[in-house]
Amino acid sequence: MPLTMAKTGEVGYIRKITGRDEVRQHLAEMGFVVGEPVTVVSRMGGNVILSIKDSRVALDQNLAGRIMI
Repeated sequence: MPLTMAKTGEVGYIRKITGRDEVRQHLAEMGFVVGEPVTVVSRMGGNVILSIKDSRVALDQNLAGRIMI
């Protein structure tokens, strides 16, 4: 299931990241790697604020849709 479908407050574990190598590398540099827990903190207009590795990161709907949990 894409991260964009996760409920607020729900903890999910990253299973797969899709997209071009550059996109996957960019997300990995922000901490989005397979096996890492991620929590949706809030959402607005399809965009999400996520908690990962003791940080909060905002992603647009397009990038968040590439992260499968």
